[in-house]
Amino acid sequence: MLNRGKPLWENPHRSFGADGSQRDKTIEKGAFVAVGLASAALILAAAEQARAGVLDASWTAPTTNTDGSPLTDLASYKVYYGVATGPCPGGVFFQVISPTTSPAPGTTVSFRLKGLTSGSPYFVSVTAVDLSGSESACSPIASATAQVDYSVTPTSTLSFGNVNIGSFIDQTLTVQSTRGGTVSGTVTTSAPFSIVSGSPFSLGGAGATQTVTVRFTPVLGATATTNLTVIADGDSVTRLVTGIGVDITQPTVTITSPTSNPTYSTGTSPLTIGGTASDALGVTQVTWANNRGGSGAATGTTSWSASGIVLQSGSNVLTVTARDAAGNTASDTLTVTFTGFIFTDDPVSAQGGVIKAVYLTELRTAINSLRTARGLLAYSWTDSTLTTGSTQVKAVHLTELRTALNQAYQAAVRTAPTYTDLSVVAGTTVIKAVLHAQGRIPTPD
Repeated sequence: MLNRGKPLWENPHRSFGADGSQRDKTIEKGAFVAVGLASAALILAAAEQARAGVLDASWTAPTTNTDGSPLTDLASYKVYYGVATGPCPGGVFFQVISPTTSPAPGTTVSFRLKGLTSGSPYFVSVTAVDLSGSESACSPIASATAQVDYSVTPTSTLSFGNVNIGSFIDQTLTVQSTRGGTVSGTVTTSAPFSIVSGSPFSLGGAGATQTVTVRFTPVLGATATTNLTVIADGDSVTRLVTGIGVDITQPTVTITSPTSNPTYSTGTSPLTIGGTASDALGVTQVTWANNRGGSGAATGTTSWSASGIVLQSGSNVLTVTARDAAGNTASDTLTVTFTGFIFTDDPVSAQGGVIKAVYLTELRTAINSLRTARGLLAYSWTDSTLTTGSTQVKAVHLTELRTALNQAYQAAVRTAPTYTDLSVVAGTTVIKAVLHAQGRIPTPD
């Protein structure tokens, strides 16, 4: 002990008890600590998470040492607390720095104990510490039940509903102090939600409120759900925030090949087309359809192509459609006029020369194209590869052309052509120009 003694607590002292009633107590050699609670009722939602509570403690600052000399070197206080009846001295305390080394008579010191378990009773006692580290005896014990000091409304999920991508909507919640003193804190959340205003906040006195504005700015066409957290005085309150991003923007799609013009004419079938597509959130699929029959999916999205498009004679309206993840679609069209197949040496003149391999090859290609358009498989030809100057023309080459073509007409529900020399006999039938020309007949529409 110092020669002049430790700080001496003054008395008597008026305080508030745990029930909020006022009483007098005379203390011979110690301080009385008032641990009070505001009279406001506790506001809790039935499903709300466990809350941290607070206690407000106050005491009269000492002015003399135990030897009667004036106290001129007060450094701090230790506020001991716990759920047991004798918290002081102990290992759990708050250090409170004294604002002055020489308190004036009648000076009241107040301190809020934070981060306690709401609804639990606590026992509190205080000591004074001078600059040399000497600590006074413990004050008499005061007790009260810790309670929350703020509420957050609404108590349920904050729902933003449907919000178009590229726009936003604001909602508000209210933080309210439920007891005296000052409540300071912050409000946080995560994207695509944000706090526009109201954080950080400081509430002075019971009933003080702060409006917090929360914004939902969707960037995806999906439901977004996250937590919003209010933190103050060692306590936190969490609310779910949820909203649905709605994509109403159509993608774009453009046909650029074989032409960027709206019309195109060709004598080649099948046809390959290509182009580009885009969307703010991404194109998920590109498809094509021919008004004359046939459809399919293109390869690629932002840069796409579609091959194997079988054309019918005359006009073919090709429609390409791009789709995004939200189901929005956009289309571009190309009107293709199919002029028919272009053959070598057309027409073939009687006694005009040899039968060229290219004549049969072109006929096979044209007939297989017709078969594909009618949902038939490509024909399996004898001598699938015809070599000029090597492959001998056979009767079966002609009969296969007729058979394959007849099947295409049958699939189109059309009457098959009438052929010269109905029977083609190997070693007997002379190959005539007319026999070859009859394979170059119009497409069965």
